[in-house]
Amino acid sequence: MALLITADCINCSACEPECPNEAITAGDSIYLIDPERCTECIGAHDAPKCVEVCPVDGCIITDPDRTEDQDTLMARYQRLH
Repeated sequence: MALLITADCINCSACEPECPNEAITAGDSIYLIDPERCTECIGAHDAPKCVEVCPVDGCIITDPDRTEDQDTLMARYQRLH
């Protein structure tokens, strides 16, 4: 599953440099996560770094439209790196 940044984003930029896959970019009013690059940090960290550093609880959630298993996310991470 890819992660999704909600409208609760305060546009602080804390998440962007933490992403090992460069999946997070600045949007017009909130940051965006590219689901084709997001691996929920599988392959790089034990937990999603963007969620850990985000100052707004519940701002970064699992994207309900992108259900992927850990093997798929690991394969994506390996392809990206």
